[in-house]
Amino acid sequence: MWTVAMSPGEYQVTIVKYGTRQTTRGDVYLNYHLYGEPDGPIGMDYFFWVVRDAERTIVVDTGFSAAGGARRRRTTLLDPAAAFDALGVDRAAGPPVVVTHAHYDHIGNLGLFPASPLIVAAAEYDFWTGPYARRTLLHHSVEDEEIDGLRGADRDGRLRTFDDQLDLAPGVRLIRVGGHTPGQSVVLVNTGAGPVLLASDAVHYYEEYERSMPFSQVSGLVDMYAAFERIRAMVASGQVRHLVAGHDPGTLARFTPVPDGPLAGLAATIA
Repeated sequence: MWTVAMSPGEYQVTIVKYGTRQTTRGDVYLNYHLYGEPDGPIGMDYFFWVVRDAERTIVVDTGFSAAGGARRRRTTLLDPAAAFDALGVDRAAGPPVVVTHAHYDHIGNLGLFPASPLIVAAAEYDFWTGPYARRTLLHHSVEDEEIDGLRGADRDGRLRTFDDQLDLAPGVRLIRVGGHTPGQSVVLVNTGAGPVLLASDAVHYYEEYERSMPFSQVSGLVDMYAAFERIRAMVASGQVRHLVAGHDPGTLARFTPVPDGPLAGLAATIA
């Protein structure tokens, strides 16, 4: 099932849907009543991403843990460990793991990669290890033991931080945009199908981005609006050809489905 782009620096991106839930529009959009629209149901899917070329594998986020998902009544569709194995990711080899932000549904399985360097924006790490991390409106989105895992990686010398931008590898750029969290980052990847932006939670839903409707969890509202504008400019300029939203149930249908095996119906590729 797994195919790899032959040229170094030209990647295949795999989008893996491992979880889901049903909720309401009023739950996901900040101050939804201000739009003057009736509330209604909306789905939310949970993804992580694997980026691979002929020379390297890069993991982008690791999904929620069984405990973190259960505490929030999320539905697990596929064990992330099994998904990584199905993709042929050699976890013991220590592939770099990008942390787009430190919410429970993005760092819940970092323990699967005990030898990997973890790459995260400095603003993100500083915030979640700082004085405001335990405030109720922020703390409910994290698991304390997972933040402790980031601290442990720092002590072990496995944590790599960056300020606003980092070229992690040829054709892979990390960009901090903030908004959803102080260090929320996106990942720009060169593929044979053109540049792909893994927006993570800078864009939960395509509608959120298209209509500039901020998500309910936000650390910096102006920064979130600015992130929409920045991504919009990247798309308009051609710097981004394919935008991959972080939680939209329609995401997989936009790309090439994985047709068989354990990931059939739960993954798509861009290459």
